[in-house]
Amino acid sequence: MEDFHSYVLVTGANGSGLGYAICCRLIDEFIRTRPSSHSLRLIITTRSRTKSHDTITGLKDHIFRTRKHHKLNEKTPLVAKIYLQAEQVDLCNLRSVQALASKLLRSLPKLDTIVLNAGLGGFTGIDWPLAFWTILINFPRSVTYPTYKLSHVGDVTGSQFPSASLPPGKREPDLGTVFCSNVFGHYLLVHGIEQLLCNSTGTPGRVIWIGSLEAYPSAFSIDDIQGLSSPSAYESSKRLTDILALSSSLSSTQPFIRQFLPPPRHHRPPKQYVTHPGICATNIVSLHWILVWIMTAILYIARWVGSPWHTVTPYKGACAPVWVALASQEELDALEENEGAGKWGSCVNVQGEERAIRTEVQGWGIGGRVGDNVGLPKRRRPNEVEDLTEEDRKSFEMLGRDCWQSMERLRQEWEGLLQEDD
Repeated sequence: MEDFHSYVLVTGANGSGLGYAICCRLIDEFIRTRPSSHSLRLIITTRSRTKSHDTITGLKDHIFRTRKHHKLNEKTPLVAKIYLQAEQVDLCNLRSVQALASKLLRSLPKLDTIVLNAGLGGFTGIDWPLAFWTILINFPRSVTYPTYKLSHVGDVTGSQFPSASLPPGKREPDLGTVFCSNVFGHYLLVHGIEQLLCNSTGTPGRVIWIGSLEAYPSAFSIDDIQGLSSPSAYESSKRLTDILALSSSLSSTQPFIRQFLPPPRHHRPPKQYVTHPGICATNIVSLHWILVWIMTAILYIARWVGSPWHTVTPYKGACAPVWVALASQEELDALEENEGAGKWGSCVNVQGEERAIRTEVQGWGIGGRVGDNVGLPKRRRPNEVEDLTEEDRKSFEMLGRDCWQSMERLRQEWEGLLQEDD
């Protein structure tokens, strides 16, 4: 029996950022593409009740504007069937993550899609001399794959055990702030609600990781999976995101996937995807408003000279995540069958018309198949990426297996510590 009720959760849906834009675009695309018999429950998470209230208020205003634009009234069936729900979670507080998972298990019948958007940049500023120089000599690639952001090194979360109740002789392990916010907090949340994702009716639940064009291979090391020693913790976390998502369907990673998402008896297990928003003008780096204006102008110029990745506005950047969230499972499965699993990115043409396309990943290519990225236009190719070889592909698969093994070991370690503290 077909289920007409969709449940979608978006983390980090604050203010005017990408998460909020994903919610707005989800609402718009749902109204545009779904019949009036369908309904959408959109669950958003922020770190505080105040931010949740602001987001819900903004989304209600957005629904009102959408209704007015399409000349719909509030009693139009589909408009009336958009339900908003706000929850709070601090992804750097593992107790908070567990509390949210428990609450969702009690209150929701299922979850069709979770969009793992929340995160931190950990940036402290800009290396301005390097920024000016690289923009002058290598535009627009220098504003597509920037190397001039400055970051904290070695930032760790606050104690997960404020009561200092760890058993005698046990030391609390370090937990990287950016790693926990961007990857590990989400990882624990998905594991905690896997039953809801398995309850998705008719199609497997979808786990959509939000990646980045800045997922540089050189920023990541399996020996420092949290990026604690890296001057590029954000880029490290996004490279890890690519590796986890793209290797999640490989046979070599299945022993660890089955621990992370135990296969259900009567349903297909959840599927994992990775997307990115292109280059948006957001507040992930704190800048004076004049610099924000200048930055935005530069991003538009990059688009006008031919860059496909400068979506600029978060709403256009939300194109790929929303497309993956709402596309039919038959379409997604057919694309993966024909072209392999890929990283879907939001791209634009010179006029600003957006669409979702595959993005090349070092060691994986376009779809994990040797030769699939040969001849790709340079303007679409990330830094550090070369034509995929069989050796590269095997190395990526081994790296994926090692990453999943490390993530599962870390999850089990922390869940054991938290259980002992109960």
